Amino acid sequence: MPSTPELVAMVAAFMALNALGIDIMLPALPQISHDFGVLEGNDRHLVVIVYMLSFGVAQVFYGPLSDSYGRRPVLLWSMGLYLLATIGCVLAQDFTTFLIARGAQGASAAAARIIAVAVVRDMMSGREMARVMSLAMMVFMIIPIIAPALGQLVLLIGPWRWIFGFLAIGGLIVMAWTWLRLPETRPRETRTSLRLATALASYAAIAKERQALGYAVASTFLFGALMAYITTSQQIFAEHYAMGDMFPLAFASVALTMSLASFINSRLVMRLGMHRIGHTALLAFTLMSALHGAVLLFGPTPLWIYLAMLSLTMLLFGMIGANFNAIVMEPLGARAGAGAAFYGFFTTVGSALVGAAIAALYDGTPAPFILGSAAVGALALLAVFVTERGKLFGARPPAAT
Repeated sequence: MPSTPELVAMVAAFMALNALGIDIMLPALPQISHDFGVLEGNDRHLVVIVYMLSFGVAQVFYGPLSDSYGRRPVLLWSMGLYLLATIGCVLAQDFTTFLIARGAQGASAAAARIIAVAVVRDMMSGREMARVMSLAMMVFMIIPIIAPALGQLVLLIGPWRWIFGFLAIGGLIVMAWTWLRLPETRPRETRTSLRLATALASYAAIAKERQALGYAVASTFLFGALMAYITTSQQIFAEHYAMGDMFPLAFASVALTMSLASFINSRLVMRLGMHRIGHTALLAFTLMSALHGAVLLFGPTPLWIYLAMLSLTMLLFGMIGANFNAIVMEPLGARAGAGAAFYGFFTTVGSALVGAAIAALYDGTPAPFILGSAAVGALALLAVFVTERGKLFGARPPAAT
């Protein structure tokens, strides 16, 4: 059984595989769109959106699979498929084929996301689970900090297809680490039979759990803002603010604040609880986004003001994700795999659609993204308000483990 530090690092690596699959290629989007002749409007966003949609839908299947066959074998098989899909991206000769390979890449990477959450829930619960997830998120956030810079570095020495060679190496590392160090955390006696009726019944039971459903809906809206940021960041920083190849530095600075937020949350959550921190941060995120949107409506904003206000907003965002994840998973211990899949499907597919809708409004300025963030923040706050029956900010007692 891995120690807590190794478990944190392993879970972070599983989750980072997905972040790496998106963020490392952001600097290459102009080259990819040029090579495939995709020069109209915001079509380059499909490189991210297709990946995220397939990533989200596939999670529905990995949850029951890992509950039935165990965490290790499902993850190992999916990593093999990930490597094949990555090779497909390298060999693609047209944009349609490339998007199909990207979809397969996202679908196979989904197993790592599901199993990361399920493994943590198998081993712990309550505030301790939130603490471990916060620490994992802190390590995981290193990837968005360095990934665009890595992508830019690869582009300095080779074509954009070399980036996928880097992704293949990441998949091999995760696969080898799983093989050597991850024990099976789903005992055979607790596994469920893999039947469609059983899976549907499990998801139906989860959907009836008020806390799980309500916070999944809230997270979906909230992560829509993150998706909009990811899909438009290259255009905003590199084109609107004319940063060019320096865009990864701005992206890294924002990711750094989110990593800092995860560290702060890991230190506070055991004392203040998931609900109090999550609710307070969500309210502040919504108000900060609205204020930022109002500033942008008055006219062009200097880069340093935009970056400062965005970083503060994303710091607040970083104090919400791990807490809401833990709140959703808390009552779902007996269905950890299906619960992780349920949450992952909701937040990934829903946020990809929400993020795509916001990104489609891009008009050459950051205003649509920021105002969209304020809107989805308000919707997330409403979902939490309804779920908690109007009782917010309360510190709940730690759940029994």
